[in-house]
Amino acid sequence: MNTLTNRRPSGLAHRAALAVALSLTLATGALAQLAIIGERVFTMGPAGTIDNAVVLIDDKGKIALVGPLASTTIPAGTRTINAKVVTPGLVDARSTLGLSGITNSRHDSDQLERSAPVQPELRALDAYNPQEPLVAFTRSFGITTVNTGHAPGELVSGQTLIVKLRGDTVDAATVRPTSMVAATLSQQALKDGGKSPGTRAKQMAMLRAELIKAQEHRRALKSHADKLAAHRAKPDAKPEDAPKPPERNLRTEMFVRVLERELPIAITAHRAQDIASALRLKEEFELDLILDGACEAGTMIEQIKQAGVPVVLHPMMMRAVGETENASFETAAKLKAAGITVAIQSGYEAYVPKARIILLEAAIAAANGMSQQDALATITIDAARILRIDSRVGSLEPGKDADLALYSGDPFEYTTRCIGVVIDGQIVSDQPR
Repeated sequence: MNTLTNRRPSGLAHRAALAVALSLTLATGALAQLAIIGERVFTMGPAGTIDNAVVLIDDKGKIALVGPLASTTIPAGTRTINAKVVTPGLVDARSTLGLSGITNSRHDSDQLERSAPVQPELRALDAYNPQEPLVAFTRSFGITTVNTGHAPGELVSGQTLIVKLRGDTVDAATVRPTSMVAATLSQQALKDGGKSPGTRAKQMAMLRAELIKAQEHRRALKSHADKLAAHRAKPDAKPEDAPKPPERNLRTEMFVRVLERELPIAITAHRAQDIASALRLKEEFELDLILDGACEAGTMIEQIKQAGVPVVLHPMMMRAVGETENASFETAAKLKAAGITVAIQSGYEAYVPKARIILLEAAIAAANGMSQQDALATITIDAARILRIDSRVGSLEPGKDADLALYSGDPFEYTTRCIGVVIDGQIVSDQPR
C-alpha cells in the first residue's frame, strides 16, 4: 500500500499563530492535561498532515493546539503519549451498534422491529446499550463516534442517534438523540403473503401517503397557532375558551420534522431504480435526503450530484448478492472524483458480523482508486459533515472535541495496531488491538 501523503504546514506566520493559540488557551484557565505526540498526525483539517507533531488537550476535553513538536512548548506536568500515527477519532456514519450485539442472539438484537412497515416513532435512544461488549470492541480500533439505530429492512424502521463510544448510560454517550429517520426502498423491505408493501410501487405510495398526512398535520398546527395567537390578543380572553390543538400522533410528528428539514431522511436504496425513486421523493417533498447503501450509485453519479445528495456508502466487504450484486470496491472513488460527499459505513446485515470495523472498510477503498487522504476522510471529516457534527468531531483542530486514534503505523496496513483511543480528552482504550 502507498505511503501516506505528507502535507506539512510551514512558515513563520503559522508558527506564530500556534504560539498565540497556546498562550490564549492557557490564559483562559483550560490547562493542558495531555499531549499526544505523533511521528505523523493527520489533522483532516486546514493544517493538513504534519510530521513530528503534537496535539495538546486541555482539561475540558478539547483540543488546545495542533502543531509541529519543534515549535511547541509542552507545559510542565502534562502527560505525554507517543504514537507513530495519530488521526481524529473515526466516525461511523451508519451502524446498528449498541442495538445489535456481539452474540447475534435474540436478547441483543433490537435493531429491527418487524410488527409494522412504518414506524418512524421508534427511538434508537430507547434501545441503545452502551455496555454492550461490541461497543468496547469497536472502540478499540479507533472508532469514537457512531450514528447508530434502527436497521434497514422495513419501509420506515425508526430513528438513529449519534453517540460517543464511552459512558455507562445512553445519556452519557449521546451526542444527538435523534439524528435521522431511517427508511428503505428495496427488496428487503417488501412483504410476502399479501401484506403491504408487496411491490416497489406500494412502497412509494405508502411513503407519499405518510408525507401528505404530515403536510396536512403541519397546516393544522399552523392554523392552531394562528387561532391561539388571535385568542390571546383578545382583552377578555379566557383560558378555557382557547382553541384545542390537533391530536398528538408520534408517527406523523416525526414526518413533520422530516418535512421541516429538521431531520434528514436516510433512504437505503441499492438498485439504480430505487435510488431514482428516492431522488424523486426528495424533489417532490423537498426533503433533506441521505442515500444509504447505494450499491449502484456508480451508475447514477450525474443524478446524485445534480440532486446535491451525500452518500453513506455500503461497507466494502458487504456480500454482493441479489440487489447488492453490483456493489463495488471502486464506487467510493468514483463518487469522490465526481465531487459527491461520501462516507463509508459499517452497515448492517442479519448475520454475523452485524457491526464491521470501518477502518478496514476504508482501507479497501484506498486500495481501489481512492487516495489515502480521501479514504481517511470517508471515516472522519466527511462522515462528520454528513452527520452535521463536523463542528465537534472529524478533524483535529483547536476547540474541537479531543477524540483521537493512535496507531503503531499506517492505519490502513493490516499489520498496524491501534494502540490508544482518546474520547473527550479521556483515554478510553490503551490495549493494542
